[in-house]
Amino acid sequence: MDERQLRILRELGELGSVTAVAEALLVTPSAISQQLRLLQRAIPVPLTERQGRRLVLTDAGQALAGAAVEVETALARARHTVEEFAGAPDGEVSVAAFHSAGAAFFPPLLRALTGAGKPVPRLADEDVPQEDFPRLTREYDVVLAHRLDHAPPWPGTVATTTLLREPLDVAMPAGHPLATKRRVTPRDVADEPWITVHEGFPVLATIEAIAAAAGRRLHLAHRINEFSVVAEVVAAGGGIALMPRWTTRPHPALVLRPLSGAQARRHIDALYRPERTARTAVRTVLTELRRAARSIQDSGA
Repeated sequence: MDERQLRILRELGELGSVTAVAEALLVTPSAISQQLRLLQRAIPVPLTERQGRRLVLTDAGQALAGAAVEVETALARARHTVEEFAGAPDGEVSVAAFHSAGAAFFPPLLRALTGAGKPVPRLADEDVPQEDFPRLTREYDVVLAHRLDHAPPWPGTVATTTLLREPLDVAMPAGHPLATKRRVTPRDVADEPWITVHEGFPVLATIEAIAAAAGRRLHLAHRINEFSVVAEVVAAGGGIALMPRWTTRPHPALVLRPLSGAQARRHIDALYRPERTARTAVRTVLTELRRAARSIQDSGA
């Protein structure tokens, strides 16, 4: 049995005919009769009986119709509770991000959501391979994920809001010979030692594209995922690296140079399950993330 069938039984007890119930519920009499038959199959005793041309409730039917009132009341109360939860402007919203996105987005998000009547962010860092980001939406309301410009889109199981399309530049010490160039090409950087990410992380595909464009294998000297550590290793002369243009803090000993001749851009996307946006608090967080993205891009332009 389901809520609709119980309501039909209740209305039949009050209105006294299938036709009257159909008119009240704006459906056909045959639809009402079908639902009553389905309900009867689930109950071992008769719920209705004929009295002349009328279909009336038996004692069992009246008892079940009375219980239907309690069911409808409980469901209405549950819906109201859910609506209050969904409509509340405050409440906790969990947000996960990979490291450089967390460093760039978490501080403005916290500043924007300070004060009464606003969502309470619960933040976490999650540095995972690209294909694992969608799975994190089971655990978090919003997940900040990255993928390369030419990578396959996220699966249809998650909704996506693109926050930034961020160039990846070549980072080198300020005194490096290539620092005098305004832009560098794959051939310019092919013979340099490289600091790059571990297998499975998006930036590695751009390294492979640089190698393909230069026509030779690159020397991958160090494997480091955290860009703040990468910056220090580059500054110490450990090699060159690809670094995001806007979401990493400037380092006084480094310069960034745009790359020509190979695609070098990543998306920073907010991933979430569509049903999470039924909550006002989650929608507010997404709005503030978009506002933070505009500020990050404007300040780095």
